[in-house]
Amino acid sequence: MAKDPVCGMEVDEQKAAAKAEYKGQTYYFCAPGCKVAFEKDPEKYLQSQGGEHHHHH
Repeated sequence: MAKDPVCGMEVDEQKAAAKAEYKGQTYYFCAPGCKVAFEKDPEKYLQSQGGEHHHHH
């Protein structure tokens, strides 16, 4: 299983609605909208993977 970096859901790589490559890593998404959000600001989502809450600025 992979983790959707945008919404945090567990996504089955075989059934992922969307996937994106970034810096040599492949990320899987539960929905195309999550991929769109990720590609707009990938660093934002990757930095927040520390069990922190998302801060909206």
